[in-house]
Amino acid sequence: MPTSASPAIPTPRPGILDIAAYVPGRDHVEGVEKVYKLSSNETPLGPSPKAIEAYEAGAASLEIYPDGGATRLRAAIGKRYGIDPARIVCGTGSDELLALITHAYLGPGDEGLYSRHGFLVYKIGIMANGGTPVVADETDLTADVDKILAKVSPRTKIVFLANPNNPTGTYLPFDEVKRLHAALPPHVLLVLDAAYAEYVRANDYAAGLELALTSPNVVMTRTFSKIYGLAGLRLGWMVGPAHVVDALNRIRGPFNVSAPAIAAGAAAIADDAHLAAALAHNDEWLPRLTREIEAAGLKVTPSVGNFLLIHFPDTPGKTAQDADSFLTKRGLVLRAVKAYELPRCLRMTVGPAEANLLVIAALREFMEG
Repeated sequence: MPTSASPAIPTPRPGILDIAAYVPGRDHVEGVEKVYKLSSNETPLGPSPKAIEAYEAGAASLEIYPDGGATRLRAAIGKRYGIDPARIVCGTGSDELLALITHAYLGPGDEGLYSRHGFLVYKIGIMANGGTPVVADETDLTADVDKILAKVSPRTKIVFLANPNNPTGTYLPFDEVKRLHAALPPHVLLVLDAAYAEYVRANDYAAGLELALTSPNVVMTRTFSKIYGLAGLRLGWMVGPAHVVDALNRIRGPFNVSAPAIAAGAAAIADDAHLAAALAHNDEWLPRLTREIEAAGLKVTPSVGNFLLIHFPDTPGKTAQDADSFLTKRGLVLRAVKAYELPRCLRMTVGPAEANLLVIAALREFMEG
């Protein structure tokens, strides 16, 4: 029976309303007819035609529940990477999998650890489960193994490492990832978020599949939202030890991945030609954009992803906020990253050639004006 101390409305448990909601990149500008969305790291090539065909074919049986185990998709991923499908969990984007991991392994009094400019979803997941977010400083906008290890405490349950990291575009060589893992207590789960792994060309990089397959406290998450162009379907996957896979399968939704998404993902990951085209486009434009933007007088953090972090001065009229307004009026929508503690920066997706050239010209005009 209600008492005088009872709240007047249902109230979330403590901590929920302290969470800053994730704000996605803008996709439109009022009064501008042609808009180039370069704020969400989406591929300019779109999805594989084979994925579209598979998705459309699934429309004929939308009344049927999907395969709760995403068997076809896990088999396709397993074939691509030489993984036992039983070690794979699929989800509605890697975001869902990150949330499930946090829900399964972290609660009130526990700590989740990530680097200073790491993906905002980590903090949200930690706080949503009553945990305490702990932040390790970076070195040159890059995760620092020693600084991460210095923050590990008896309460640490999860360490998140985005590699490559968004929004900086920086990465840790695999030897450093292995050094981090070797120094972690065995009860701490190391989560390797490799959403942009396909784009990396560095010889000393590895996504972490080896560790996830051979270690009892490492998982690797991947996504179909970036290079595969299926962001609108929300599709991701995780590989890890059998006991972690079992835990996540116990708490995920029984039909969490839709049938059309399963079909599209299986088709996408098997389309080598489309993947090669997406890589070729990024390989051409990532260094070119870096050179041209730096030539305009701006600093660009070296990136191995499909995006660039552009630094602006504090000079009135030339700040990141000024640049954002200048570009937006021209239909060029980049991502402000103040929420990542980078208020002097904008993040730019490598877009189609037309958009890339327009940004180069606009930034040159902005800096010269």
